[in-house]
Amino acid sequence: MPPSDPPSPTEVCPGCGAVLVATGRGAAHPGASASCARLFEVTLRGLREDGAHPATATVVALADAAYDAQHPVAGDDGRLRAALDHLEVPDDAGADRTPAVWRTTIADVAADLDVIDLPVLVESWARAVREDWAAAAARPE
Repeated sequence: MPPSDPPSPTEVCPGCGAVLVATGRGAAHPGASASCARLFEVTLRGLREDGAHPATATVVALADAAYDAQHPVAGDDGRLRAALDHLEVPDDAGADRTPAVWRTTIADVAADLDVIDLPVLVESWARAVREDWAAAAARPE
């Protein structure tokens, strides 16, 4: 039996918790691992390139808000609040009540691209992020 290839190293995104193959260095998004930021960039590239269409721009803005809401950065409450406002998360949700787990991440969106249109996936992902934040805000301290 031939030797198998060694497993690829993985990393856990500190923001959304997605476990992804480590891509090494790259353009990072604040609060995200390099591999997660890269996956987000690649997944949304086609929509960003077609951003002139108003419906497409709306989906891209929704994706950006969902991603920012899952990757909060200490000391940058303005960026988080802007993302939560875009997602229509209640005002009582904030950085001190970050969801412990996420039901959907960019990894889930990317995994389903071959069977579901990206705008539909982004809307579903954003809805899950909104619900995760609302649940975190409602849980007792």
